[in-house]
This record gives sequence, C-alpha cells and structure tokens, in this order.
Amino acid sequence: MNIILDVGNVLVDYKPLEFLRGLFSDETVVMKMNETIFGSQEWLLMDQGKLALNEAIDIFHKREPEYISEIDHTIKNVNSMFTPITDTIKLLPKIKESGHGLYYLSNIQKDIRDHLVENHEYLKLFDGGVFSCDIRFIKPSPEMYRHLLEKYRLDPADCVFFDDMEVNVAAAEKEGIKSVLFTTAECVLDYL
Repeated sequence: MNIILDVGNVLVDYKPLEFLRGLFSDETVVMKMNETIFGSQEWLLMDQGKLALNEAIDIFHKREPEYISEIDHTIKNVNSMFTPITDTIKLLPKIKESGHGLYYLSNIQKDIRDHLVENHEYLKLFDGGVFSCDIRFIKPSPEMYRHLLEKYRLDPADCVFFDDMEVNVAAAEKEGIKSVLFTTAECVLDYL
C-alpha cells in the first residue's frame, strides 16, 4: 500500500491567522494581511507556479500601499509558520518500516517548497511526491492526483491519501484513491 500525505496541516502547520497574530498585535492588521496575502488570488497563482514571489509582492504593495512594511514583514517571516507536526513526523519511519510507499501531494509555492526541502530532513524519507508549483495545477484539480499516480506508476486502488481539506479528499476519491480527512496523526495508524 502507498500512503500519500498532504503537507500543510498534515506534516507542517499552515495557520495564517495564528502566524499573523504572532507578528502583529493589531487585529485589523492581522485581518488585512490575511486577506491581502493568504486570501489572495496571487497566493493561489504562486501555488500553481504561475506567479513569482517578487511579482506577488509588487501587486500586494500596489493594492495596499499603506501596509507596505506589514506586507514585507509578513513575507520575510512566512517560513516560520511551517513548523513540523511532530506526531505525524514520528509516524514516517513506521510507515517505511511497515513496507508502505510514502508520497506527498501538496499545494505549495516555489519559495516555500525550497525552504521545506532545505530545512526539513524528514522529507528525505519519502519515495517521492508532487508539489503544485512544479506542475501548474493545484488540488482539488484531478490533474494533481493523476500526475502523482502516473509519475510513480501507482495503482489508485493501492493508495490511501490523507488531507485536512474535505474538498481535496473528495477529489482524490473521484480518482479512485481511498482518502481520509486528516484530523490527527492517529488516523494514519489505522492504515499501517
């Protein structure tokens, strides 16, 4: 069996509001940065590899000129948001020892991908995976799941996918992949 894991909120935290509240004491600024950056169309375009970070920053600056320093502070610190979820990380060696294939499937932009690959050693335990920025599709697009299956010649009937978003779980099911809504690392144990 092959275990396929999402990255955000499965392997690492992705909680923009918590992150922003750690940067700014003013809730108005927190909400403005969440909307301007994490809730933007540009964030999705970066996940798709269709927009570079510096291009997105220019757009953010033009859109919210009174918040330039806050935008820059947020972007400068964004990698600190992606802290490992230790309960899941501890399972990775067990998954490998059990003889299962281990893959990741994540919507992520190039700069964050590079940070994770360079700084998160546990990613070396994976047999492979797909980051959205490399193929220009994002979940729940069927192309994301199909690309992973085709690239690694995986039989969807022999895979279990874990994601924290119901829409992504449902999309994987449509591709014939058994899928589980990730709530805690415990839910993965049932498949080892």
